[in-house]
Amino acid sequence: MILSACASPATTAPTSAPATSAPQATTAPGATTAPDTPVLAEVPREQTVILGWSITSAIGTTNPWATGYTHQEGNAFMWEPLMYFAIFADKEIPWLADSMEYTKDDFTELTIKLNADAAWSDGTPVTSRDVKFTFDGQLSNDKLPYHAAFEQFVESVATPDDKTVVVTFKIPAPRFAFEVLMLKFDTGIPIVPAHVLEKEADVNAFAGGLDMPHSGPYNLVLWDANQKIYDLREDWWAVKAGRIATPAVKRIVMVNIGGQVGQNMDIVIQRLVNNEFDAILDVRSGVAKQILESNDKVTTHTGNNPPYGYLDWWPNSLWMNTQIEPFNDVRVRRAISLAIDRDTIDEIIYDGAQVTTIYPFPLYPGLQKFVDSPAVKALEEQYQPRKFDLEESAALMTEAGFTKNSDGLWEKNGATVPAVINGFEGIHADIVAVLVEMLRAAGFDSSTDFSSEAYNNMANGVPGLYMFGHGASLKDPYAALELFHGRFSASIGTTAGNNRFSRYSNPEYDAILDQMAPLSSEDPKFQELAAQALGIYWRDQIDVPIIQWLHRIPYNQTYWTNWPTETNLAMGTNGAFWAHTGLLVITSLKPAQ
Repeated sequence: MILSACASPATTAPTSAPATSAPQATTAPGATTAPDTPVLAEVPREQTVILGWSITSAIGTTNPWATGYTHQEGNAFMWEPLMYFAIFADKEIPWLADSMEYTKDDFTELTIKLNADAAWSDGTPVTSRDVKFTFDGQLSNDKLPYHAAFEQFVESVATPDDKTVVVTFKIPAPRFAFEVLMLKFDTGIPIVPAHVLEKEADVNAFAGGLDMPHSGPYNLVLWDANQKIYDLREDWWAVKAGRIATPAVKRIVMVNIGGQVGQNMDIVIQRLVNNEFDAILDVRSGVAKQILESNDKVTTHTGNNPPYGYLDWWPNSLWMNTQIEPFNDVRVRRAISLAIDRDTIDEIIYDGAQVTTIYPFPLYPGLQKFVDSPAVKALEEQYQPRKFDLEESAALMTEAGFTKNSDGLWEKNGATVPAVINGFEGIHADIVAVLVEMLRAAGFDSSTDFSSEAYNNMANGVPGLYMFGHGASLKDPYAALELFHGRFSASIGTTAGNNRFSRYSNPEYDAILDQMAPLSSEDPKFQELAAQALGIYWRDQIDVPIIQWLHRIPYNQTYWTNWPTETNLAMGTNGAFWAHTGLLVITSLKPAQ
């Protein structure tokens, strides 16, 4: 599951930081120790970063190809890509690869040159064989997350020498290097060790374990129900290669705060204010302000100033399974959108800031330019995706064959509209409460489901609405629009893969996306087609866009500085330690003392 997190709005920070000293223990503060826990070397607190996060994956799952693997729970500190992308510096950061260039003008060939010093933690060099193994695996294994992209584009992978890889594409693939091969936020692929995985009969069943060779700087030395502990390996290849200085962080303790991401936040925030945690998941605006007032060592992306965070890549919509009744009727989907008063949401939740949205992608510079184009503005005027109109909503429901029952809820054939909103309490409690009220006022049978089954309900396509984000586009709209391509439309009774919950299928839409795929985003034809696809997104109300997402991550500077902020870009990445670029965040920290 790809999930960005914020704290519940009901959570409050303590009014002042207690005078207790920060813990000196190198294990998680308050954690219990299992009888068979290995004895670890002592590492001073001032050389240790302690992070608060929910850890739910099966203990020992470190193999990026294993079923149930996630990079968000610390595995990002072990695995590396060919290149990173730093969103706020707007630059590529060469990593395992020194270069990655299209060597044909029509984007049908990509040549990758690997760094001479790149090596796995067991001393084995990272070579073109590893890259080819990684790419061939994605191409042949339909259980891997980028299988569809490799199958669509990749014709062959050649290795002229140990440090060169040449990818030949079936069709022009101008975005492949960026979208697939660079790690940023929660997308892209790491390179995996061929000499390890080629020995496994089932690479998806192989968990990896604590000893799996990896290229990243930290070894996982302990993992139990309470915590994961990573220790720096002093022979990390990237230091010798000049990619980065030797990290000052010698140990990372990721404390399991329990539950789903965003739960148990009262205790988590208290521990941050007490200087027990150096960073935690992101919080709501009011909570961020209280934290800053409680401990002057804590900062955020915008310091002590609102909005205390940065624009994330995860704009949230109300998704729904468009294959099942009544959500297979575009009139019902549009009626739901018309029931949402986005201006009021901005006013009562975000203090007047325009956080609500009508787009399935974040408005980073390239995307802002796209939505400001005359073609998109004309379509916005035509479809009015931001419109709030209860009368028009009611007219559409009536046209769709619904009538109001004695409770004032729309009903058809004895059934109301199942508009329960599945979401995550720690990050959605404020917005979902308002959405439920608006939907019920418009006659939809709405309530909340913040249970542990909420995500499974989304993936399984059960009747209801799903509050979730679109983790896709950063530079141009293709990746977000591709979320709704028919090839990802999972049939009823199967699980929707990679958070593509709409199960939407439309040959007209697919044809437009297929024409866009081989075009550079700078091509006027691409821009024309992208506008057409966005118009269909609005026309068919594939989902109901609600809000842009902001990450308000509190960084405690008692022990560590150089967190990435608006005034201190550090390596230019977003500041989420749980993202793929979290490795760069942690390895760039500087001691405060």
